[in-house]
Amino acid sequence: MGARLDDTDRKILRALRADGRLTNIKLAEQVGLSPTPCWNRVRALEEAGVIEGYTALLNQKALGLPDTVMIEVTLEHHDDDTLERFGAQIAELPEVVEAFLVTGDYDYLIKVAVAGTEGYEQFLRKRLYKLPGVRHSRSTFVLRRLKQTASVAP
Repeated sequence: MGARLDDTDRKILRALRADGRLTNIKLAEQVGLSPTPCWNRVRALEEAGVIEGYTALLNQKALGLPDTVMIEVTLEHHDDDTLERFGAQIAELPEVVEAFLVTGDYDYLIKVAVAGTEGYEQFLRKRLYKLPGVRHSRSTFVLRRLKQTASVAP
């Protein structure tokens, strides 16, 4: 069960979701609180785990990785140790933006940032296929991102 949030908490979360660099004073102004109660609410949201952290969103194209590939991966074995080991190894790869253990026809769905088909081939040959236990993969290049958010809307 999620944390109980009132309208003010939701306003704070929406404002921080839009701009995580807001000062407490600006945030308080936006949500209609004085600075001290606003600060206390933000700290309470952090302590409750509603706010997990703050980060900068980096432009992968500006970093030389303009293409996104979604890769479905099926493993040879499905025991707990194999799944844990593969999950930990895939999480360490710098090209991997997101990775999910999923239900259905394959075991993992991995979102990868690459530089074209050459970068994709390098990722497959030098990274993914070097991991033990990979039986099969199927990939789809993203043509255009329609939406990107760092978290759900409160």
